[in-house]
Amino acid sequence: MISRGKEVVAMDHGEPVIRRDSALMRTVTGSFFRAVDPAYREAALSGSRSAGRYSPPGVPTLYLSSSQAGVDAAMVAHTRDKAPDLEVLRFSVDAARIADLRDHDALRSVGIEPADAAAEWQDVVAAGGSPSSWRVRETLERLGAQGLIDPSRKQPELWHLTLFKWNTDGAPRVREVRAR
Repeated sequence: MISRGKEVVAMDHGEPVIRRDSALMRTVTGSFFRAVDPAYREAALSGSRSAGRYSPPGVPTLYLSSSQAGVDAAMVAHTRDKAPDLEVLRFSVDAARIADLRDHDALRSVGIEPADAAAEWQDVVAAGGSPSSWRVRETLERLGAQGLIDPSRKQPELWHLTLFKWNTDGAPRVREVRAR
Protein backbone atom coordinates (compact mmCIF):
# COMPACT_ATOMS: atom_id res chain seq x y z
CA MET A 1 0.00 0.00 0.00
CA ILE A 2 1.01 3.57 -0.58
CA SER A 3 -0.20 6.71 1.11
CA ARG A 4 -1.14 9.96 -0.61
CA GLY A 5 -2.00 12.58 1.99
CA LYS A 6 -5.22 11.47 3.67
CA GLU A 7 -5.78 8.69 1.15
CA VAL A 8 -4.40 5.18 1.40
CA VAL A 9 -4.23 3.54 -2.00
CA ALA A 10 -4.12 -0.20 -2.45
CA MET A 11 -1.67 -1.64 -4.94
CA ASP A 12 -2.77 -4.19 -7.53
CA HIS A 13 -3.64 -6.85 -4.93
CA GLY A 14 -7.31 -5.95 -5.20
CA GLU A 15 -7.29 -4.64 -1.64
CA PRO A 16 -10.00 -2.13 -0.73
CA VAL A 17 -9.12 1.56 -0.58
CA ILE A 18 -9.56 3.36 2.75
CA ARG A 19 -9.73 7.15 2.92
CA ARG A 20 -9.42 8.89 6.28
CA ASP A 21 -12.27 11.40 6.67
CA SER A 22 -11.76 12.24 10.36
CA ALA A 23 -9.99 10.85 13.40
CA LEU A 24 -12.44 7.95 13.59
CA MET A 25 -14.40 7.81 10.32
CA ARG A 26 -13.29 6.42 6.98
CA THR A 27 -14.64 5.94 3.47
CA VAL A 28 -14.05 2.44 2.15
CA THR A 29 -14.36 1.26 -1.45
CA GLY A 30 -13.44 -1.94 -3.21
CA SER A 31 -13.96 -5.68 -3.22
CA PHE A 32 -14.94 -7.63 -0.13
CA PHE A 33 -15.71 -11.29 0.51
CA ARG A 34 -18.23 -13.31 2.49
CA ALA A 35 -18.59 -17.03 3.09
CA VAL A 36 -22.15 -18.31 2.84
CA ASP A 37 -23.92 -21.62 2.92
CA PRO A 38 -24.81 -22.29 -0.74
CA ALA A 39 -28.42 -22.94 0.33
CA TYR A 40 -28.64 -19.25 1.36
CA ARG A 41 -26.63 -17.74 -1.52
CA GLU A 42 -29.54 -15.64 -2.79
CA ALA A 43 -29.96 -14.09 0.66
CA ALA A 44 -26.25 -13.23 1.08
CA LEU A 45 -26.94 -9.48 0.77
CA SER A 46 -29.60 -9.66 3.48
CA GLY A 47 -26.86 -9.90 6.09
CA SER A 48 -26.64 -12.04 9.19
CA ARG A 49 -29.73 -12.27 11.37
CA SER A 50 -28.32 -14.45 14.14
CA ALA A 51 -26.24 -13.04 16.97
CA GLY A 52 -22.79 -11.85 15.96
CA ARG A 53 -19.92 -9.90 17.46
CA TYR A 54 -21.65 -6.60 16.60
CA SER A 55 -25.27 -7.71 16.26
CA PRO A 56 -27.95 -8.95 18.60
CA PRO A 57 -30.23 -11.65 17.14
CA GLY A 58 -32.67 -10.24 14.59
CA VAL A 59 -30.60 -7.13 13.83
CA PRO A 60 -29.46 -7.45 10.21
CA THR A 61 -25.71 -6.87 9.92
CA LEU A 62 -23.49 -7.46 6.91
CA TYR A 63 -20.15 -9.03 7.83
CA LEU A 64 -17.52 -8.92 5.07
CA SER A 65 -13.77 -9.55 4.86
CA SER A 66 -11.29 -7.39 2.99
CA SER A 67 -9.65 -10.49 1.48
CA GLN A 68 -10.24 -14.18 0.96
CA ALA A 69 -7.56 -14.82 3.60
CA GLY A 70 -9.69 -12.73 5.97
CA VAL A 71 -12.66 -15.01 5.33
CA ASP A 72 -10.54 -18.02 6.27
CA ALA A 73 -9.35 -16.30 9.47
CA ALA A 74 -12.89 -15.29 10.43
CA MET A 75 -14.22 -18.80 9.93
CA VAL A 76 -11.83 -20.15 12.58
CA ALA A 77 -14.00 -18.44 15.21
CA HIS A 78 -17.22 -19.88 13.77
CA THR A 79 -16.48 -23.58 13.67
CA ARG A 80 -19.48 -24.57 15.81
CA ASP A 81 -22.12 -23.04 13.53
CA LYS A 82 -20.32 -23.40 10.19
CA ALA A 83 -21.91 -25.26 7.29
CA PRO A 84 -19.63 -27.96 5.91
CA ASP A 85 -19.24 -26.45 2.42
CA LEU A 86 -19.24 -22.67 2.32
CA GLU A 87 -19.12 -20.63 -0.85
CA VAL A 88 -17.06 -17.43 -0.87
CA LEU A 89 -18.85 -14.58 -2.63
CA ARG A 90 -17.32 -11.29 -3.78
CA PHE A 91 -18.99 -7.91 -3.28
CA SER A 92 -18.28 -4.38 -4.44
CA VAL A 93 -18.64 -1.84 -1.62
CA ASP A 94 -18.76 1.96 -1.50
CA ALA A 95 -19.19 3.00 2.12
CA ALA A 96 -18.79 6.25 4.05
CA ARG A 97 -18.97 6.92 7.80
CA ILE A 98 -17.15 3.72 8.71
CA ALA A 99 -15.51 3.75 12.14
CA ASP A 100 -11.97 2.35 12.20
CA LEU A 101 -11.52 0.15 15.27
CA ARG A 102 -7.80 -0.12 14.52
CA ASP A 103 -7.31 3.49 15.70
CA HIS A 104 -7.36 3.03 19.48
CA ASP A 105 -6.70 6.70 20.25
CA ALA A 106 -9.70 7.76 18.14
CA LEU A 107 -11.88 5.15 19.85
CA ARG A 108 -10.89 6.31 23.31
CA SER A 109 -11.56 9.94 22.30
CA VAL A 110 -15.25 9.01 21.80
CA GLY A 111 -15.50 6.92 24.97
CA ILE A 112 -14.94 3.44 23.52
CA GLU A 113 -12.43 1.09 25.09
CA PRO A 114 -10.83 -1.01 22.32
CA ALA A 115 -10.88 -4.10 24.54
CA ASP A 116 -14.70 -3.94 24.56
CA ALA A 117 -14.75 -4.52 20.79
CA ALA A 118 -12.28 -7.39 20.98
CA ALA A 119 -13.79 -9.14 24.03
CA GLU A 120 -15.16 -12.66 23.86
CA TRP A 121 -18.79 -12.55 22.79
CA GLN A 122 -20.03 -16.06 21.87
CA ASP A 123 -20.07 -17.51 25.38
CA VAL A 124 -21.67 -14.30 26.73
CA VAL A 125 -24.50 -14.59 24.19
CA ALA A 126 -24.87 -18.34 24.83
CA ALA A 127 -25.34 -17.53 28.53
CA GLY A 128 -28.08 -15.01 27.69
CA GLY A 129 -25.94 -11.89 28.11
CA SER A 130 -25.13 -8.85 26.00
CA PRO A 131 -21.46 -8.68 25.04
CA SER A 132 -19.55 -5.41 25.29
CA SER A 133 -19.10 -5.37 21.50
CA TRP A 134 -22.86 -4.73 21.09
CA ARG A 135 -22.44 -1.56 23.19
CA VAL A 136 -19.54 -0.53 20.93
CA ARG A 137 -21.91 -0.73 17.95
CA GLU A 138 -24.60 1.25 19.78
CA THR A 139 -22.11 4.02 20.61
CA LEU A 140 -20.81 4.15 17.05
CA GLU A 141 -24.34 4.32 15.64
CA ARG A 142 -25.13 7.25 17.96
CA LEU A 143 -22.05 8.94 16.46
CA GLY A 144 -23.42 8.42 12.95
CA ALA A 145 -21.33 5.42 11.92
CA GLN A 146 -22.84 3.16 9.28
CA GLY A 147 -20.36 0.38 9.97
CA LEU A 148 -16.88 -0.41 11.21
CA ILE A 149 -13.48 -1.71 10.25
CA ASP A 150 -12.66 -4.59 12.56
CA PRO A 151 -9.10 -5.94 12.82
CA SER A 152 -8.77 -9.71 12.68
CA ARG A 153 -8.02 -11.21 16.06
CA LYS A 154 -6.52 -14.30 14.41
CA GLN A 155 -4.22 -12.45 11.97
CA PRO A 156 -3.69 -8.76 12.85
CA GLU A 157 -2.65 -7.78 9.30
CA LEU A 158 -6.16 -8.72 8.09
CA TRP A 159 -9.38 -6.78 8.63
CA HIS A 160 -13.11 -7.05 8.17
CA LEU A 161 -15.92 -4.64 7.33
CA THR A 162 -19.14 -4.74 9.31
CA LEU A 163 -22.08 -2.73 7.96
CA PHE A 164 -24.98 -1.68 10.17
CA LYS A 165 -27.08 -0.62 7.18
CA TRP A 166 -26.63 -0.81 3.43
CA ASN A 167 -28.43 -0.34 0.12
CA THR A 168 -30.88 2.24 1.48
CA ASP A 169 -30.88 6.01 0.93
CA GLY A 170 -27.66 7.55 2.25
CA ALA A 171 -26.24 4.18 3.32
CA PRO A 172 -23.28 2.23 1.95
CA ARG A 173 -23.82 0.58 -1.44
CA VAL A 174 -23.09 -3.13 -1.76
CA ARG A 175 -23.55 -5.36 -4.79
CA GLU A 176 -22.46 -8.89 -5.52
CA VAL A 177 -19.80 -9.28 -8.20
CA ARG A 178 -20.53 -12.50 -10.06
CA ALA A 179 -17.87 -14.28 -12.07
CA ARG A 180 -18.38 -14.04 -15.81
